[in-house]
Amino acid sequence: MTAQPEVLALWPGAAPGSEDWTHRERRTVRKSDGLRLVRNIVRPTLTVHLPDPATATGTGVVVAPGGAFHFLADAHEGTDVAAWLTERGIAALVLRYRVLPTADDDDAFEAEFDRRMADLQTIWSLTREARDMGVADGLQAMRVARRHAGEWGLDPERIGIMGFSAGGYVATWVAMQHDAETRPAFVAPIYGALFGEFSVPPSAPPMFMAFATDDALIVPSCLPLYAAWREAGQRVELHAYARGGHGFGMRKNGLPSDHWIDLFHAWLKAESFLPPSD
Repeated sequence: MTAQPEVLALWPGAAPGSEDWTHRERRTVRKSDGLRLVRNIVRPTLTVHLPDPATATGTGVVVAPGGAFHFLADAHEGTDVAAWLTERGIAALVLRYRVLPTADDDDAFEAEFDRRMADLQTIWSLTREARDMGVADGLQAMRVARRHAGEWGLDPERIGIMGFSAGGYVATWVAMQHDAETRPAFVAPIYGALFGEFSVPPSAPPMFMAFATDDALIVPSCLPLYAAWREAGQRVELHAYARGGHGFGMRKNGLPSDHWIDLFHAWLKAESFLPPSD
């Protein structure tokens, strides 16, 4: 992975819909579990991690971390993913999309977030505007990635999008709402949340899914998504682990779910997004 990844602003000026936002971006380590995260994102960006040119495959992945649209867990669902991918010749473009404004004080933020997560209906209602902005940022990330493909040594027809939890929501909606300029070559929601009505278009790309069946937050939305993708005639691969919970990302828990990214890599080869000799 490059020593100093390039960071690009997604939008030429203020991001549309949040022009009046003035809160300060803040990096936090959550006391309850040591989770490293970033929140209060006003200026969405794309951080470009490119592989060694000697091993580059020409394939790229926009990576959208999760965080219930309150923050981004951009280490184990962002930079750690990027490190793994670039070691295997795959460019990783880590997306920092907009999330809900939260309290400056870390303790106040953590208490508020825990209260909200106790009622999923409250979360669903509160995050509506942030979800729309996140999807807009995801579509713009695909637009930027495809426009810069030549500069980064990428094939624009081999740039996909992966997302975790809320980032999975972003990734999946990008795969369903794209136009010709923003269509991802593939989509990979990893324990991706998707609630409400949706329709899978004929132009939807192949999908790779992974989640744990002891993740009560996600299972109700993952199975209908798999079924809908398959019923629409699109290729979809699903890995459902008995254990793993929510948010495992690149963390090692001594479980089969630790190896989801190896299966994703194998799937990329099977779908011809990577050279067979890679």
